[in-house]
Amino acid sequence: MPTQAAKPCPEATVYQRRRPERTLLYHLVQAHLATWLALQDDGEGRSASAPALVEREFRRYLDCGILAHGFARARCTDCGHDFIVAYSCKGRGVCPSCTTRRMVETAAHLVDHVFPALPVRQWVLSLPKRLRYHLDDAKLQSAVLHSFLRAIEQGLRQSLPEGDGTARIGAVVFIHRFGALMNAHLHFHVIAIDGVFFGEETASLRFEETHLSAQALARLQSTLRKRIVSLFVRRGLLDSAEGEALRRCAHGGGFSLDAGVRIEGDDRQGRERLLRYCARPAFAQERLRQIDAEHLVYESPKPGPGGRVSQILTPLELLDRLAALIPPPRRHRHRYYGVLAPNAPLRSAVTALAAAPKPPSVEADAVAEESAIRRAARYAWALLLARIYEVFPLTCPKCGGAMRIIAFIDEGEAIRKILQHLGEPIEPPKLAPARGPPLWEAAGQGHADPLAQSIPEFEFDQRIAW
Repeated sequence: MPTQAAKPCPEATVYQRRRPERTLLYHLVQAHLATWLALQDDGEGRSASAPALVEREFRRYLDCGILAHGFARARCTDCGHDFIVAYSCKGRGVCPSCTTRRMVETAAHLVDHVFPALPVRQWVLSLPKRLRYHLDDAKLQSAVLHSFLRAIEQGLRQSLPEGDGTARIGAVVFIHRFGALMNAHLHFHVIAIDGVFFGEETASLRFEETHLSAQALARLQSTLRKRIVSLFVRRGLLDSAEGEALRRCAHGGGFSLDAGVRIEGDDRQGRERLLRYCARPAFAQERLRQIDAEHLVYESPKPGPGGRVSQILTPLELLDRLAALIPPPRRHRHRYYGVLAPNAPLRSAVTALAAAPKPPSVEADAVAEESAIRRAARYAWALLLARIYEVFPLTCPKCGGAMRIIAFIDEGEAIRKILQHLGEPIEPPKLAPARGPPLWEAAGQGHADPLAQSIPEFEFDQRIAW
């Protein structure tokens, strides 16, 4: 009796390999990176303002997803259909694909392994510009963050009737160095369990949910402002008169504290969406569009500085902003506090409540395999893609069977033969050479512009005197 042919998967569920060389960002970096690097040169072969880390991030991005640099081969165990997947650069600052993957991986790990099924609240703290300027100092940044977390913990303790001073909170902190328009804006996002934990041992662990009123939140913001200003005064970054003026400012003095976002304990998907928002990258590729050869528009989902919702940039200005937002090496982008801290005695008991319930319809071996992957805290590529797009990439588009990675192709000759057989380019895209300035700019001579501003007779320091 002939077997019935398996139906192919619907088009909407078929995994499509990404092609970064067709995106606008890739074309811009490919065409202008050499020019941008040449402008950073101090004339002696050294980069004056672009560290080696920045150049390495840009060059790794140009290699990311390009088949000519190597790929993995997946094959269906049922019908023999196969496809190839290019390697990724695993960058932290430029590549939209790798930063999105890191965002999803971070959120998945926190939801599956760290946060229990309890309500959480997002706290966002932003400082005035005159104080934000000094936060490049890692020690000062940690001191401000510690004051912020201690203020949240004390505020939640005081909201309880008994006001126990030994109660602890659990929180994860995300340090954002960017604004909505890729502007430099260092601020803090804290995802805290909306309540406190009692007990010194696992057996006596008890959780009590807290509720902050608007008056309590206003008092907390005032207390936090005084503590941070005092910290800057003690370190000599503000004098006493400036500190007192910031403390007494009627409209907050530039301090902003928001705690309006709250996710209920049973909303697991909402908690993961909030964590993705906090772990998001600085640059979103879908917000960038090109006006002409030398002008770009980067749009924001919400108003930026001065109420702007878009920013007009040249390609070199775009590279400047991307370079400035690449995170420093060996610097944590999120931290743990309270009962979620690495050495906290109650961490194992609290994080044990984060395990997702096993679905009854899944076979025992499949659940065991998925649990083994999740225990490693590093998620498989296929599971992450399924979590983002709700499409499992290792599903055969022809018969719907399971596919598995069978080889990693790294040798140049094997790469060329396979790509020639598939009709794919065997050479990676070439980096455009550095361009010289326009003719009118290189000559330095020509007709005077009647609308041009005249050179001032004396030098004037236009920097703001704080």
